[in-house]
Amino acid sequence: MSGCFGLQKHFRLSQDSSVVNKFQQKYWKTKQTFIRVTGKKEDEHVVASDANLDAKLEVFHSIQKTCMELLKVIEQYQRRICLLSQEENDLGRFLRSQGSQDKSRAGKIMQASGKALCFSSQQRMALRTPLCRLYQEVETFRYRAISDTWLTVSRMEQSRTEYRGALLWMKDVSQELDPDTQKQMEKFRKVQAQVRSTKASFDKLKNDVCQKVDLLGASRCNLLSHVLTTYQFQGNRRIKHFVESL
Repeated sequence: MSGCFGLQKHFRLSQDSSVVNKFQQKYWKTKQTFIRVTGKKEDEHVVASDANLDAKLEVFHSIQKTCMELLKVIEQYQRRICLLSQEENDLGRFLRSQGSQDKSRAGKIMQASGKALCFSSQQRMALRTPLCRLYQEVETFRYRAISDTWLTVSRMEQSRTEYRGALLWMKDVSQELDPDTQKQMEKFRKVQAQVRSTKASFDKLKNDVCQKVDLLGASRCNLLSHVLTTYQFQGNRRIKHFVESL
């Protein structure tokens, strides 16, 4: 019976130790989150070790922001193309109408100008097709590629917070460490193991983020290069036809 009681006591102590350990992990993670949110100065060596990662994050946030801005610009551009095309068409019809009533050379010029403006209006509206395609492609890119990268970045930031929190914990423990005290050495080894575990997780996610950001930048370049070719072709065609109609 005494053996059973001893096992139960050991199990309860292990459970208590595990609960305390988890509580301490959460405490240092929360403290690290507070430091980051409030903008307090962190260890310069730890911050410097993530310089490449932070540079990649700046690129990611730039891609994220500029894609949103591009979508807004395309929407505005489409609306203004429609308005301009309508005004151009109305002016062209007016000139043709007035020119048909004037039998002089001026009337012929008005009719020719009106015809050119009406044709230009039609060609301008043709630009909406490649613009709609561009909008759809960029929107899909934002919803899929950028969102997927953002999820990886979020997981990485959580892992970074846990890792830096563990570093704070190890620094705190090491300041009170007495190598001659077995209990303190065991505690230090546990914290050290926690640092190694969180670092391994963070390093993996950091590598994933860097790779995804590089791929994201290359994908956006390919996307814009491919889609804008159609827009450029349509624009050049519109200019050519407009000149020929004069």
